[in-house]
Amino acid sequence: MIKVTALTASKVDPSSRFRIRQFIKPLHELGVDVSERRPLLNRYKIEPLPWLANALRLPGLVASQFSDVTWLGRELVSGRVTFEGFAGKKRVFDVDDAIWLPYQQAGQPDFSAEIARRCDGVIAGNRFLQEHYEQAGARVWLVPTSVDSEQWQPPVARPDQPWTIGWIGSWSNLKFLYDIEAPLAQFLSEHPEAQLLIVSDRQPAFTKLGDHQWRFAEWSAETEISMVQQMDVGLMPLQDAEEARGKCGFKMLTYMSVGLPVIVSPVGVNKEIMGYDEVGFGASSENDWYAALGRLFEEADLGPRLGTQGRKVVTEHYSVKANAPKLAAIFHEVVDAGR
Repeated sequence: MIKVTALTASKVDPSSRFRIRQFIKPLHELGVDVSERRPLLNRYKIEPLPWLANALRLPGLVASQFSDVTWLGRELVSGRVTFEGFAGKKRVFDVDDAIWLPYQQAGQPDFSAEIARRCDGVIAGNRFLQEHYEQAGARVWLVPTSVDSEQWQPPVARPDQPWTIGWIGSWSNLKFLYDIEAPLAQFLSEHPEAQLLIVSDRQPAFTKLGDHQWRFAEWSAETEISMVQQMDVGLMPLQDAEEARGKCGFKMLTYMSVGLPVIVSPVGVNKEIMGYDEVGFGASSENDWYAALGRLFEEADLGPRLGTQGRKVVTEHYSVKANAPKLAAIFHEVVDAGR
């Protein structure tokens, strides 16, 4: 049994939950015993106090000395190279976003490339990230961000409610939803029997949508699946920029896993996912978003058909079951290297 210490950021952050934690049980069945170590306090809340952020990482770093591989869930402290080089004998660096971009745009060097050089390889969530770290000279494996399709399933029956357009995500990504507020407002004004459901950690601040046209549900790990199951179509707008190409399409995949059709910006991984089958609509303009909503609303059988195909794509290519063997093979490769 290979022993792995996973150093994650917090109990609730998506990278820890979906890149690492949900794989612990299936990896054990494949001969990889993963022990997760995370700070007692949420990493992102304590980072204004660097000395405390570093101190709370010490127990995990000590535990890593007794494992075969250390699985770094992103950097230990945001935007910095700290103790990654001391995290056990062999290390893999897991990255699911273009974490270097905000610092690069501020004229700072790529700290994440330095971390990659201190590791035995990088597990990248998409091809854009893979290419970035390969150019930095790292050994890179591609493992897409995955959904536990045994947990994220279509509902037995959808609740009796208005036809629901859905969006789920953190408040920092609401800016992308604001970009398509105009076509949403037009559609909802012409279809008062429909509604928009926002699931997030903060309420949005719409300027074109009336209060009666949307409702807000505060995100929680316990209710996120049931909230997505209340939707009839899932939205994932993005801007066509490097930031978007660094994302791993998880929002889109959660919609598809519960049998929803999707309307997404055809950028980065989103475009790649749509290449597997007809699972929804790519929208690049306000007219595209409006037209896609109209088709799904008017053609009652279209959404369920696209949703069925979308779930099949998830289970075959983006599920925990499909990708756990890839991770197990990586850990075996890292341990075997140099023997």
